Amino acid sequence: MKTPLSSILLVLAASFIGSFGAVFLKAGAGRLHREISTLLLNWRLAAGIGMYLASFVFYYLGVREGELSVLYPMVSLGYIWTLLWSRLFFGEPISRLKVAGLALIIGGIIVLNLGNR
Repeated sequence: MKTPLSSILLVLAASFIGSFGAVFLKAGAGRLHREISTLLLNWRLAAGIGMYLASFVFYYLGVREGELSVLYPMVSLGYIWTLLWSRLFFGEPISRLKVAGLALIIGGIIVLNLGNR
């Protein structure tokens, strides 16, 4: 069974959207206080949850037609997006070890997708 390009694109979209979910959850978590009203009125938390739900829908649609062994590792591309967003939005540092880890993730995805031929 070969994984269709449409499935790959859907899973890539899922990882991209999910990475924004993490950003919104972090932004919302930083605004929580002890009162329950801060949780209920926190649009950033709601946006993060919504992004994760949207990510799930794209992932579900992608894995229906493709090989899970090829598609699931592609979800790890969300780590790359999240690293970029954390630097951009929160000023978090990007170290050499983080870059090395991302290179290993990309290398692993490439190797796994070679098995899709």
